[in-house]
Amino acid sequence: MKRSFFLALLLAAAPLSVSAQTTHPKPTPEDLRPNDPKVPDAYAISGHITRIVVMRMKYQTDLLHGMEKLVKEQNIRNGVILSGIGSLRGYKVHSVSSRDLPPSDTFVANPKAPANLNGMNGYIVDGAIHAHVTMALDGGSRTVSGHLEPGCEVLTYAIVTVGILDVPLGKVQEQNYR
Repeated sequence: MKRSFFLALLLAAAPLSVSAQTTHPKPTPEDLRPNDPKVPDAYAISGHITRIVVMRMKYQTDLLHGMEKLVKEQNIRNGVILSGIGSLRGYKVHSVSSRDLPPSDTFVANPKAPANLNGMNGYIVDGAIHAHVTMALDGGSRTVSGHLEPGCEVLTYAIVTVGILDVPLGKVQEQNYR
């Protein structure tokens, strides 16, 4: 009796329309080559934050598309995403799900589940956004995190703060610069 009660409780708490899909890309010759000894194990880029841009997206705006529009309008080439908060009407993220190159990604989405946007960080490199988010689901009883994807529709509002850098970020995100 206890077992069936807990199983029923678990099923009742589970979201009904969450979808998860994993991609498994085929390795290319570049993925299979060994590390280049000329590429340093670690390196640093020094620069300054020249300004701060606070972005706000309203109800029913796609969070990533809104950010992309403002990055273009504000002529942001390189920056660091310092903070992101708000609430969402639905979500879609992906996370790495393998240990080899190229990495497999698992996409998790529920376009009809509200989520609290508890945090965002990441970079803007050559005008391209690479943002990671952490969201609270089910009134805060569960969390989901990953790379921000189109499909995160804003509920009340979303606010994202970006520090604009005065230096190019170069190869920081190139997976084959190794």
